[in-house]
Amino acid sequence: MARYNAGMIIPSERHLEVAIIGAGFGGLGLGARLVQRGERNFRIFDRAGGPGGTWWKNRYPGCACDVPSHLYSLSFAPNPHWTRRFAPRREIQTYLQRCTEHFGLEPHLTLEAGIEHARWNEERQAWQLTDSHGRGWRANVLVSAMGGLSRPAWPDIPGLEDFRGPVFHSQQWDASARLSGKRIAVIGTGASAAQFIPEIAREAEKLDIYMRSPQWILPRPDAAIGPGRRKLYQRLPLLQKMVRFGIWMVSEARVPGLAWDNRLAFFHRWLARRHLKRQVPDPEMQRALTPDYDIGCKRVILSSDFYPTLMRDNTELITTAIERIEKAAVVDAGGRRRPADVLILGTGFRATDPVPEGMIVGRAGTDLGKLWKSGPEAWRGVAVHGFPNLFLLMGPNTALGHNSVILMLEAQMKFILNALDHRRKTGMKSLEIKHQAQQRYNRWLHRKLAGTVWNSGGCASWYLHRESGRNTTLWPGFTWQYMRMMRRFDSSAFESP
Repeated sequence: MARYNAGMIIPSERHLEVAIIGAGFGGLGLGARLVQRGERNFRIFDRAGGPGGTWWKNRYPGCACDVPSHLYSLSFAPNPHWTRRFAPRREIQTYLQRCTEHFGLEPHLTLEAGIEHARWNEERQAWQLTDSHGRGWRANVLVSAMGGLSRPAWPDIPGLEDFRGPVFHSQQWDASARLSGKRIAVIGTGASAAQFIPEIAREAEKLDIYMRSPQWILPRPDAAIGPGRRKLYQRLPLLQKMVRFGIWMVSEARVPGLAWDNRLAFFHRWLARRHLKRQVPDPEMQRALTPDYDIGCKRVILSSDFYPTLMRDNTELITTAIERIEKAAVVDAGGRRRPADVLILGTGFRATDPVPEGMIVGRAGTDLGKLWKSGPEAWRGVAVHGFPNLFLLMGPNTALGHNSVILMLEAQMKFILNALDHRRKTGMKSLEIKHQAQQRYNRWLHRKLAGTVWNSGGCASWYLHRESGRNTTLWPGFTWQYMRMMRRFDSSAFESP
């Protein structure tokens, strides 16, 4: 795999047919599909040291997927070797490394070198790229596969920069920080925090957990996949496909309770309440941990060890807001000062602000980061007016609150490949989504989202854009509806300016 080396002789500019930003599921999956088609002139850029995307970056203790393993993998690259129903981070990263090797993607990878700037060149009808080492590239087509969970969100708390002990976000886990016997303060109780809190509680002297609002938590039905079953999947690939199909169908059945009427989610609501009562015997603690919003409004957490961790003698759950942080303590709004040696932020990601300003500049100098300040918007999540030959993987409103995003990614990959075919067949140098098509699609989209629990469930979630209040994150229906929508390239929606 190509890595930057100060002694390398690099041409002033190299011309690519396709440049892909990001070596996670999306970037690697699209790269694999390009290889299968015989494409050779493409490159995948990532600032990380290896393939894997979020599964390379996130290395906190307990990091694992909350989607069943057999559905959290590429349909054209099944993995019969999963050892657990919910795969841990290391297995997912190993799987993506194997995919990289199997499809021969190593020569197409440029690691430890992200794309810093991409600007549309009107004269050349191509993208001018500059990587993090100052090297120039030119690409006919640019694909952003950065994903929505690539930029960590740091809280704006007075005094945070004054804390003298280790301070780090869960995505940027500091493995050198000593946690054993330390007083640790954790800010946030979202999906990542629910995974690492039980792990670090075992070694901390004292663990203070600062929770802004409680989460709906369901039991995590994890289990080992024994060697016998793994061998069976190797010998009978069709069996694994059937298991995958079954998981997909069960997951799709959640849509009515999320997108139509939350009363239809009564079973999951009952299950979450029973889970809480079984694991937290204290009625006062139960009240503190019971959400006051509809289930599904925020991302539902799967955990069977988070609640028991709160019952430990060395943990304390704090629901009072944080007023400030001092050199060696956290002070809450009630004035109570709790000493801390280490501060860990489980505060999520900038999901509704996925592209930095100045990174991608399209036609007429339009900056995508600035354009999206009022809320990210795209046509079907893959194309943006004003940005010719730019395609997105996991763009606005294509994340899911009920199923595996791999299904959405594969639908988008298919669409992008069809777009490449159309461009070649017609001889069009550029493809740009029409402004009217993008507006019409987004009016339809937000009408669909209006009645969903994600929009009207009574919570403030990361699904909603902070400034506009619009849901710029989730797809409002079944995955099969999106897959059908993306099955063919809609040439009538595009123009060549």
